[in-house]
Amino acid sequence: MDTADIDTAIVLAGGLGTRLRPAVPDLPKPMAPIGARPFLEYLFDYWIGEGIGRFVLSVGYKADLIRAHFGDRYRSARIDYATEFTPLGTGGGLLLAARQLGAGDAPVLILNGDTFFAVRLAELVRAHQAHHADWTFALFRTRESGRYMGMALNDDGSLASLAPIDGPGERLANGGVYLAARNVLARPGPEGSHPLSLETDLLPSLLAAGARLCGIECAASFIDIGVPDDYRRAAGLLAQASLRRAE
Repeated sequence: MDTADIDTAIVLAGGLGTRLRPAVPDLPKPMAPIGARPFLEYLFDYWIGEGIGRFVLSVGYKADLIRAHFGDRYRSARIDYATEFTPLGTGGGLLLAARQLGAGDAPVLILNGDTFFAVRLAELVRAHQAHHADWTFALFRTRESGRYMGMALNDDGSLASLAPIDGPGERLANGGVYLAARNVLARPGPEGSHPLSLETDLLPSLLAAGARLCGIECAASFIDIGVPDDYRRAAGLLAQASLRRAE
């Protein structure tokens, strides 16, 4: 398996974005303008550059605005939509989108629609293969408490613990870029009024079921636009990331 085998990414773009509302009151979070362009365009541009040719967008809140802007194509990439009509949570939205993957054995790239993490796909694929993983996380280091899901790794790269970061000190954290085996996504989604969280429901259940969850620390540009202060910083960081890719 190499990067050419991985041409599809699921993008989790259905959240309400309540923390960002003071800065972007009328748009779904992935459509927040950075300069004159929505954040989602920067995300697409980067991953098209890494070889992705199809995006399956898990959408919910104000999904019509995303559809109206992108339609069924962006540049060279095909865009499909998995629409939740009642909130399913990040885990439920992911499982709904996974139903559109079709046949194939290659792992699937999964992206948070409100974070930009300039991870090289080839690096992620190498780690996934080397660890014989069912799910591989791209991780970054942070000292910020109370915002990110922390990840501790065993010496062999497998996940030792999964818990919210709380307290001082630098920790490895979930960067919102994942590579997952298709079989771990082939499971029932939430039913009725019970949304399923990716980090607090789906991932712990996979771990408990014996799935091999692994991580790799990535020294790459990272920004989470989920809060107004970081949203305001995003334009500068995304411009720098674009320049580095062009070099």
